[in-house]
Amino acid sequence: MADIETRSGNAAKSGGGGGVRGTTTIADGVVATIAGIAIRETDGVHSVGKGASKALGAVTSRVSGSSGAGRAVKVEVGEKQTAIDVDVEVEYGVAIHELADRIRGQVVEAVESMTGLEVVEININVFDVHIPDDDDEDEEGSGGRVQ
Repeated sequence: MADIETRSGNAAKSGGGGGVRGTTTIADGVVATIAGIAIRETDGVHSVGKGASKALGAVTSRVSGSSGAGRAVKVEVGEKQTAIDVDVEVEYGVAIHELADRIRGQVVEAVESMTGLEVVEININVFDVHIPDDDDEDEEGSGGRVQ
């Protein structure tokens, strides 16, 4: 990740300018959740996270009604800046380089407007391409073998 202004702990603090009357602390998980939701809302993204984090996010969203998006997004938060890493599966046929630009734009807009933190880096790992026919074949194939 990029060098960012850091402090000990896992949350950002902001004072809000002159005449400070206290501090606001923003936890890493808050930034991860905001970024994860912005990523999932980007057209062309099939899923966020892979393996266990993807499965946990799906279960969490069904049980609690929350997105679980933050679990698949890793963040490093400093006092004024944040860096973000995410694993995504994209829809087949989407121009990946254009999708990555859209993801970065959405995440920067959401995180910076909601937290006031500067997003200095977003690393996107495209780990798979979702092919719609794969879901149909998996469901049909798995049901016929063992009953």
